[in-house]
Order: sequence, then structure tokens, then C-alpha cells
Amino acid sequence: MAVSTNFRRAFAGKRVLVTGGLGFIGSNLTRRLVDLGARLTIVDALIPEYGGNRRNLAGVASRVRVVRADVRDWARMARLVRGQDFLFNLAGQTSHMDSMTDPQTDLDINCRAQLAILEACRVHNPAIRIVFASTRQIYGKPDYLPVDEKHPLRPVDVNGINKLAGEEFHLLYSKVHGIRATALRLTNTIGPRMRVKDARQTFVGVWVRRLVEGQPFEVWGGGQLRDFTYVDDAVEAFLLAACRDEAVGEIFNLGGPPPVTLQRLAEVLVSINGGGDFVVREFPGDRKKIDIGDYYADDRLIGRKLGWKPRTDLRVMLKRTLEYYRRELKFYV
Repeated sequence: MAVSTNFRRAFAGKRVLVTGGLGFIGSNLTRRLVDLGARLTIVDALIPEYGGNRRNLAGVASRVRVVRADVRDWARMARLVRGQDFLFNLAGQTSHMDSMTDPQTDLDINCRAQLAILEACRVHNPAIRIVFASTRQIYGKPDYLPVDEKHPLRPVDVNGINKLAGEEFHLLYSKVHGIRATALRLTNTIGPRMRVKDARQTFVGVWVRRLVEGQPFEVWGGGQLRDFTYVDDAVEAFLLAACRDEAVGEIFNLGGPPPVTLQRLAEVLVSINGGGDFVVREFPGDRKKIDIGDYYADDRLIGRKLGWKPRTDLRVMLKRTLEYYRRELKFYV
């Protein structure tokens, strides 16, 4: 209860800009900030491949200013950052495969646009507080598990390289220009409002859609270990990072409950669904080249510094996600 009260004190009446605010994590964060009394402006390009969906703000859209704009529109972003107290910077190209087949677009969104946003903040609003959505993908294939923030950074795809550059820009501007920024390295985040049309955001979305439709789904590999963060827990981490001075200039991993193999994850999902089928297959050749193998995060640093910990166990997050898409699937396919 005390944490919630602190969040209200931190965000009530404050001007908050969320890039990617119609997407999965951005919309869940936006909904929470609306409840906390923030004055929200969200930016989303609504590019079909990137997950933005107006349905994600059902019930709260009238309390939010929605600007359809692209973070690559540097002049417009410069105008939008003015006067904001907080920036939650979640806009991005998330597909690893798309980054390999269209690397220039990934570079423009995940790298060049991030630098432009930070320059706009430096020139027009240097007092703004920023939390940047980074990714576990920047670690590449782990040397050891669990992966902590000191692990070497060796991305295995273009997306990881560009996200690393975007993260480094945020940390550089924090150190050199005093732009108070924090980076959160997200693992597999799942929950209501995630993209289920395809695997551009998360393979779990495809599994959920297929189950709800009564169709079998494919598990590639099956033996890889992964950890998963429920979206509400991720939202709490973003809020904590934004309102705690200890987070300025820092990088934090997010994790989740104990890791599971992908095959076990599929078994649990089918069990919760009350039935369903899946097939374990070899990784397709193009994807195997950029697969990182086993991964799960050491998230003790954010626990020590900010008091964050994942609160939602795997069965609960899968149950809530399935329930949401049983009601809402028609808006997401």
C-alpha cells in the first residue's frame, strides 16, 4: 500500500509522455498512470507490424491525449518533449528477424530516433526524467546463468546492436548532459494486450492465439530455458525507476519466477487452458542462427536498489493472459 501511495504522490498531476503508448507494455503502463492521476500524452505510429492497437486503451482513451506520430519524425518529437515531467521511452522495432531482413528500419527506430529524442530533451527539456525500455537481447549468448548486469554485451542480431546503442545514448546523456535516465533490460514480458497476431513481439502470443482458436501450436527447440515477467510487474519497475533518485544513470535487469524450458511452458499453458496440442520442432535455420540458447536474468540489483521483485507466478500470468484473449481476441488478429 505504501508503494502505491508513493506512486500517486510522484505522478498525480504530472505531465507524462509515453512513446509506443498504444503497444503492449506502453498501454499497460499508460493505464496505470491514468489511475495514478497523471496527465498523459502517448505517441504511437500505429505501424501494423509493431503492435500498436487502439483497443489497448479501451475504457481510458478519453483520459489520454493520443498523438499519432513516428519517433523518426524528429521535429515533431522535439515539440512533444517540451513541458513533460516524465518520458517513458518504449517505442521500438522488436522483431529480431525483421531487424535482419530490414536492418535500416531497425537502425532508424532503435538507434537514430533515440539519439534525436535525447537531443530534443537536452535542448528543450533538460529536466525531464526518462526511463528507457532496453532488452536482454543485448547480452547475446550467455557465458553464465543467471545473467547479471556485468555480463559481456555481445548481441547476436541487428536489433540487439541497435538497442544497445539506444541504451548507451541514454546513459551517455545522463552522465554528460545531466538528462536523468534509467535503462531497464527486459526479458520475455507477457500478459494482456501483447501482440498475438505473429511472433514479432513474443512467441508466447502466437501460442496463446492458437490455443484460444483451438489450433495446435509449434514449440521450436523445446529445451531452452527462459524466464518471463508479467506485464504488471514490468510496469511497477518502470514506475519505480522513474520516481527513485537511486535509479538515475543505472541499468537494471528485470526477471521473473524461476525459469522453465519452452516445452514445460507449453505444457503448463495447455494445462491452464484445459486442453490443446503442440508439436516440438527443430529451430528453423534462419532463426537458429540468432537464437541465444538458455537465458534467465539475475534481477537482484533492482531488488537491492529499488525494492522491485517479480510478484506474479507463471501459472497466474498465463491464466490471466488466456482469460483476456478469450474475451478480446477478435481485436488482436
